Amino acid sequence: MRRDVSDYSSKLDTSKLSGLLGIPVHRISGALKRKTLQYAFSKPELFRFDKPVSKIEGGTSVFTGTYDIVRGFPKISRAVMLDPALRQHFSSCKKVAVEEKMNGYNTRVALVGDKVFGLTRGGLVCPYTTEKARKLVPLDFFRDNPDLVLCGEMVGPDSPYVPKSLYGIESLEFFAFDVRKKMTGQPMPVIKRRELVEGYGIRSVRLFGEFYVNEAHAEISRIIRELGKTMHEGVVIKDPDMVVSPVKYTSSESNCSDLKYAFEFYNDYGRDFFFGRVCREAFQSVEWDEDGKCLEKRCLQLGESILLPMVKTIKKRKAGERIAEDVRIRVMRLETVAEFEEYLRILGVDAVFGEPEKVGDEYLVRIKKLYKSTTDKTGSILNGGMWS
Repeated sequence: MRRDVSDYSSKLDTSKLSGLLGIPVHRISGALKRKTLQYAFSKPELFRFDKPVSKIEGGTSVFTGTYDIVRGFPKISRAVMLDPALRQHFSSCKKVAVEEKMNGYNTRVALVGDKVFGLTRGGLVCPYTTEKARKLVPLDFFRDNPDLVLCGEMVGPDSPYVPKSLYGIESLEFFAFDVRKKMTGQPMPVIKRRELVEGYGIRSVRLFGEFYVNEAHAEISRIIRELGKTMHEGVVIKDPDMVVSPVKYTSSESNCSDLKYAFEFYNDYGRDFFFGRVCREAFQSVEWDEDGKCLEKRCLQLGESILLPMVKTIKKRKAGERIAEDVRIRVMRLETVAEFEEYLRILGVDAVFGEPEKVGDEYLVRIKKLYKSTTDKTGSILNGGMWS
């Protein structure tokens, strides 16, 4: 997506966008020059904020044909020491609402012009996500609420980004966790949002309940332990009125599952990905006052999550294999496969698409995502290269 933006900046009416967003024209022009506001090679045409600019969130999309604006989904802070974090962050709240943080990929579904599109966290229109969104989200929701954005998690095994089979989902499902104003990003209160989307038959993430802030630590710790037993990710803790921003908290099993995945492709993931998850394990162990036996179990689980996938990768490369991840998508239209293949190519993702397999009235397509950096690094070291 990072072609020379200067070739396309004339497609954007900066004065109009300035008025719509309420930020000076020079801030928009500066963002174009710095490439924090980028032209995206997608259908429909759009510009996206790659990073926050002024009060505008990263991932905000500006559709040049209609000048629909879909605000980016705000970054959610993470609680590490749960009890003091809750008391400090939600000090102005009487209660907190606790919902499940599902393990999938963040999707915003919005009406642009007269059509529904699925946007990624970065503000791009994904052809595959769009097809799924049009199938899973009733159009009536947007006919009745054209100024709203559905924020949710796409979850299931037929995911090209985060394939998970632990929820008992056959293909891919959408679970709403937020509803926001399209232009301003203002969120809807938790219960009002749940009632609204469920009235249209849209599934919501699980609500565990509302708890008094000074009692929430014990309840959430219990919930997290139960979620960990089934390898579920964690929770998002919210002000029921959505005035105070949410925070998230994850299970040890989820942290280790992330590490197990990332260390298989160790040279393609940043050091921060690894370091943060190891730190979470240490703080959680202290807060839960683990004894020697529990700490030893945690250490073993953490160590296996790091070493075993790396050893597996090294052995594969030693045997001459390229390091790759197998994912799949399930589509109604073969045109979506071609559009998604082009989408990944523009993103710079090296992927090999298999032949479509007819499954009922859909097509199942298996994709091999190739990890060049890990492949090259591992091969170099096996051939005597140094670690630099």
